[in-house]
Amino acid sequence: MKKLLNTIYITSPDVFVSLEGETIVLKKEEQTATKIPLHNIENIVCFNYLGVSPALMRACIDKNIGLCFLTPHGKFQARIIGPVHGNVVLRKKQYFISEDTKTSIMYSKSFLLGKIGNARKVLERALRDHDMVINSKKIEEASAFLKEVLKMIPDCNDPGELFAFEGSAAKVYFGVFNELILQQKNDFYFTERSRRPPLDNMNALLSFLYTLLTHEVASALETVGLDPYVGFLHQDRPGRVSLALDMMEELRPVLADRVALSLVNRKQISGNGFVKKESGGVIMDDETRKIVIQSWQEKKQETLTHPYLKESVQYGLLPYVQAMLLARSIRGDIDGYPPFFWT
Repeated sequence: MKKLLNTIYITSPDVFVSLEGETIVLKKEEQTATKIPLHNIENIVCFNYLGVSPALMRACIDKNIGLCFLTPHGKFQARIIGPVHGNVVLRKKQYFISEDTKTSIMYSKSFLLGKIGNARKVLERALRDHDMVINSKKIEEASAFLKEVLKMIPDCNDPGELFAFEGSAAKVYFGVFNELILQQKNDFYFTERSRRPPLDNMNALLSFLYTLLTHEVASALETVGLDPYVGFLHQDRPGRVSLALDMMEELRPVLADRVALSLVNRKQISGNGFVKKESGGVIMDDETRKIVIQSWQEKKQETLTHPYLKESVQYGLLPYVQAMLLARSIRGDIDGYPPFFWT
């Protein structure tokens, strides 16, 4: 099993990142702030404007270290990718599947079964843990609806109908998401999902976590030799990591949504850490972003028993495990792709 290495998040916009020997050097206003050994780093995510040195980029390419650039507010800008070392036969099969509707829809159904099943589990966990303080009837009705959608997906062979099922399930799930927010309701109310830009604090928090998750899934897919830009559920679009978006669907209720709810309900962050721009979009300030990233890192260190492998794995390795299973399925080593179901 792959070892979970460290991810560095550069959150200060005025930090420049360079390389000295085998050491990453963070400099702020020409002063060295931090030095980090390169050998145990798996990913570097930069929210800074100053960027990184060409030498560090080269080292990341040579050592297969993921390097991703986001704006200080979390909007994706670019990923540095070196020569493709993935198995060419595996990628050719991936491309063939993406063009074959009958086969690609089988993978699409697996991704959606995982997504909707895990969304329903989030609701069921809320009923179990907070039955006395939430609108149980409303949550139960939403859970029952998701259960019915799960029954219909396996027999669906039309991409349009599949997207309709996905849209209906998402609308119902996010329709009761506000019930899961138990604290700071005035600052973290939720009415509907809004993106590009997020229009309230909770949507800003979710979008930021989804961006982190997407980056990690894309890196995992590249690690096992798959092309993160060629998906089965999400259509190809220049610059969009469609396969990463496919796979992150099943992981985001457990990883991103649960982390967001925990941060708010435990009052680890507050409404004061969010700013509404003139355009109407909402962004996080630097301090809040650091708290969110710290919580994200801690979640990745927690362990669970993987339902398919029956092995103990860290949450942070779930993207890699699922990418590995997807590659095995595409190669024909296992029958079908087993989505991750949270238990």
